Amino acid sequence: MNIIFVVFLVGGILAAAWYGNVGVITTAAVDSAGAAVTKLAGFVGVMTLWLGVAKIAERSGLLFSLSKLFQPLMGLLFPSVPKNHPAMGAMLMNMTANMLGLGNAATPFGLKAMGELQKLNPRKDTASTAMCTFLAINTASITLVPATIISFRAASGSANPAEIAGPALLASLVAALVAVALDYYFRRKDNNLWR
Repeated sequence: MNIIFVVFLVGGILAAAWYGNVGVITTAAVDSAGAAVTKLAGFVGVMTLWLGVAKIAERSGLLFSLSKLFQPLMGLLFPSVPKNHPAMGAMLMNMTANMLGLGNAATPFGLKAMGELQKLNPRKDTASTAMCTFLAINTASITLVPATIISFRAASGSANPAEIAGPALLASLVAALVAVALDYYFRRKDNNLWR
């Protein structure tokens, strides 16, 4: 990514110099920096609100209650993980936070889940099936309330920032179903993956 940004930056400067508009770069840089700070201020406010809601949901037990709702499904998706193992709890909390669109709140749970799954992994130099399944589901992450996107849209002045919720739910649901189906297919294809 760094190389791509450098190429864009140097290319823009060279193109501006070639056409004799070097002053445009300075004006654009200053204007963009000001616009970024303005958008960031709005985004920080909305994200603070949602992260506060996530913390309240966590401390009140709402996230835990929601995670309990999905526990039977988790047993099917992760047959190698014991029901009451800390990895199961961390995965449930991660997925629940992701469903609420709170990626920042979900990340610590995801890291803890991977650490706990690694403890169950008999081959420490290779990702286990449970780790691969969790990564696929976490990457797709079904999102009921896309709080981060709503925050960006609100900070950008959208008339209806929450209208993205329906399409985000549909897209993330399809992505999760495809991820689980492919995970199941590859697990069945190579019986050596069961561990």
